[in-house]
Amino acid sequence: MNFAQYGRHLEAYPWDKLAPLKARAEERGLCDLSIGTPVDPTPQVVQDALSAGADAHGYPTTAGTPQLREAIAGWYSRSRGVSVAPDAILPTVGSKELVAWLPTLLGLKELGLAVAGPSLAYPTYRMGATIAGVEFRQLDAHEIAEGASLEGIGLVWLNSPANPTGRVLDAQTLRKVVEATRKAGVVVASDECYALLNWEAQAPSLLDPAVAGDDHSGLLSVYSLSKQSNLAGYRAAFVAGDQSLIADLINTRKHAGMIVPGPVQTAMIAALQDSEHVVAQKETYRARRDLLKPALEAWGMTIDHSEAGLYLWCTRGDDCWDTLSDLADLGILAGPGIIYGEDGAQYVRVALTGSDDTIRAAAERLRR
Repeated sequence: MNFAQYGRHLEAYPWDKLAPLKARAEERGLCDLSIGTPVDPTPQVVQDALSAGADAHGYPTTAGTPQLREAIAGWYSRSRGVSVAPDAILPTVGSKELVAWLPTLLGLKELGLAVAGPSLAYPTYRMGATIAGVEFRQLDAHEIAEGASLEGIGLVWLNSPANPTGRVLDAQTLRKVVEATRKAGVVVASDECYALLNWEAQAPSLLDPAVAGDDHSGLLSVYSLSKQSNLAGYRAAFVAGDQSLIADLINTRKHAGMIVPGPVQTAMIAALQDSEHVVAQKETYRARRDLLKPALEAWGMTIDHSEAGLYLWCTRGDDCWDTLSDLADLGILAGPGIIYGEDGAQYVRVALTGSDDTIRAAAERLRR
């Protein structure tokens, strides 16, 4: 019996391609600015809440506790200017899990419908289509706003602020996307995980009244606490919007056991209700950005977009692997733009998630 036939046999995880460059950079004293994983401590108020919720002997609720859904609704109101009902909210096991599984959970294969997403994008939008067994089409928000065909598409992914570019979609563009997708009967999911890490532009939510009015039908807003609250290890995120879609997602996830652990739900409430740590963390990233951006420019980089988020989208006009090789000679590891799409072939993504010492060392090497 040949058991090698089993499994999905997906392409190799893209970050594995950095291993040789990482080894070379380590020889020179590694400044790892490749993957955007938080390096600062989880806020104490959140750690205390996690501990307080540790007696979790019963099964947690898939829909989230009423207290958590109320906390998320309150956060949307205060931080995003959005009114959303608690029963139109669902906590998820991190946002990447939702991105990867949403096409499957929406039943797109059975409907014979494709997924569309940005041409320069987080690879999981495309991988979600692959896992679901449906087609992925590159389609940018501006193309949709200008009248691009949505025939045969069931789900459109938006990402604002965008990973990797840091580009922000304005309310007018988002409103045109909503008008077009509603006319075509297409679901729109907006990945907004970097929304509060805005430096040069405000990033409106898909659910903002200036975008959607008072009607959230066909719309899903996705958010994560990994970035703003250093909760990447907690896998704490949520989705809100169309009440009927949320209800169906909850039902399917009940069958699949896709549930945020009880103690994490308790910790999320504390994170959502405390704004001080969010402001403090944003200022930490702002200081790192103010140090790293001019150093990259002094080294010959051009920074495109990057008006929000945790990354600087940089180019020297060379193939990204050549730029990464030269950075590795300085002991600096960044991300290859090509893994986000062909338009990123001459770009590298530099993360702001190094420690203060790491960012300072990288800046000094770049200026030297």
